[in-house]
Amino acid sequence: METCVNCEENTRKYKCSKCEAPYCSVACYKEHKDSPQCVTQDLVGKKEESAFQEEPTLHVPFTTDDTVPAEKLQQLEHCQELRNLLHNPHLRSLLQQIDVAMNAQTAMMAAMQEPLFVEFANACLQVVEPMTAAERAELELCS
Repeated sequence: METCVNCEENTRKYKCSKCEAPYCSVACYKEHKDSPQCVTQDLVGKKEESAFQEEPTLHVPFTTDDTVPAEKLQQLEHCQELRNLLHNPHLRSLLQQIDVAMNAQTAMMAAMQEPLFVEFANACLQVVEPMTAAERAELELCS
């Protein structure tokens, strides 16, 4: 069993809420929480925690005809329709499933069967590749 981080004599009964260091009494805890050891371990924990929250930056090795420029993708951030759609927990769940899917193509095909996802995809396309007047007219004829 672990010994107290402060007095190093008694066996631990409790864990520090900041750094999870073992301590045996209130007196030892009070002394430990003000020590640099507690802060240092706390900062390490926060660094590890923040590493899991950050998404890695992916660099596309080559561009294709379907590659959307970064400037266009940044425009998605300002689309109110997309913001409203992303409030829907079902849509967020679909997007998370696609993100972690082993086969992204199959996941996308399944998601495209959901009207909510189709609405989301169309809203994205309107921002990154708006319809021309001719395409709008053709769509109206089909509807």
